Amino acid sequence: MIPFKDDNPTSTFPYITIAFIVMNIVIFLVQLTSASDPRDIVYSFGAIPHFLLTFSTTQPINPLGTVFTSMFMHGGLLHIGTNMLFLWIFGNNIEDQLGHIKFIIFYLLCGVLAAYSHALSGPSSMVPMIGASGAVSGVLGAYLLLFPKARVHTLIFLGFFIQVVRLPAVFVIGFWIVIQFINGLVSKGAAHSGGVAWFAHIGGFIAGIILIRLLINKNRKIYYPH
Repeated sequence: MIPFKDDNPTSTFPYITIAFIVMNIVIFLVQLTSASDPRDIVYSFGAIPHFLLTFSTTQPINPLGTVFTSMFMHGGLLHIGTNMLFLWIFGNNIEDQLGHIKFIIFYLLCGVLAAYSHALSGPSSMVPMIGASGAVSGVLGAYLLLFPKARVHTLIFLGFFIQVVRLPAVFVIGFWIVIQFINGLVSKGAAHSGGVAWFAHIGGFIAGIILIRLLINKNRKIYYPH
């Protein structure tokens, strides 16, 4: 099940959402074209749980700095493609509701809280975490809270056949977060060996639900599509 667009109009142009997408793509291209070993780059600027929690580090920048550098780095085309697709579909509506400046704060805070959620799931891990998925998960949490009935155009794979259906956001995002919880429980303790940072997704998602309530203008009119 792959969402590719929603029926949820906005009243403002998503400058920040587009800026974040461009930044992620540019940094990914820098990673690909760098003369340095890709592993060296990841270990230098990725968010390493042990360092995040102890503040001792062998990295060239402060552990807190790696929280921000890591959320703009990716491990491959599928990794960045999926994250940027979800940010493009759902980010513009959250930016529209928060305003440009608050959306920057919201996005970065979700990324920070997602990184620490991952770190707490494996506090002694020395495996770096990279990717925008923690921050993007926060966007999904906020979207689910604000627009549960918004229709999302989704590709459904039925064997060799592909069907396009319009599903409520509560179903699409709800299905996604259930998968994160299931995989998080199954992979508990696997933070030492790498793989998907499931608890970053879960932490970012919960952070998005909480932060949108704190940051949104209570008098702002919200369009609830059916």
